Amino acid sequence: MKILKRGAEAVLYLSDGKLVKERLKKGYRIAQLDEKIRKERTQKEERLLDRARRSGVSVPAVIGRGKYDLGIEWIDGEMVKDTLDGMAREKRFSVYSMIGKEIAKLHSSGIIHGDITTSNMVLKGDKLYIIDFGLGKFSGKAEDQAIDLYVLYEALKAAHFRLLGEAWENVLNAYGQTYSGSAMVLRRLKEIEQRRRYK
Repeated sequence: MKILKRGAEAVLYLSDGKLVKERLKKGYRIAQLDEKIRKERTQKEERLLDRARRSGVSVPAVIGRGKYDLGIEWIDGEMVKDTLDGMAREKRFSVYSMIGKEIAKLHSSGIIHGDITTSNMVLKGDKLYIIDFGLGKFSGKAEDQAIDLYVLYEALKAAHFRLLGEAWENVLNAYGQTYSGSAMVLRRLKEIEQRRRYK
């Protein structure tokens, strides 16, 4: 067993060639409530991944589920956060397009990722995978989808500021071309940007 990451909610480790995400017990919560929360969040993440996969989104497959843990396909690729800035221009633009298309497919299927950042994208060969649906939910609301995109904008600004202009334009172009409901989402996104600007 090789621990990859220990977060506030869960620990991630490799076991028998698969990634295991185990939700941690919280001592400050009443035991019965803690068990209920961990169980429900584990089940919801499995459902999100399953629907995303059936909708054609590139996500890891769920291999198995315990009460508080998920066994997930290990995608042995490069995290986009670590590699985007050093990519050749042509490859970068290909990645922007893939990002926009994958988010469009998620939103088309009524899934909000909740933490769309380049830390939750893995590039393996010519395929971009979206990972970690721990903050995800089911929603077809334009407001929720616009917030999902805004999270990505803030992540790009923080981690890839030099590339922000080209990245954002190309991600939104691919998103708009792929998702039939994008016009309303992009209008809502502009409203969110204005609200944040005047705060």
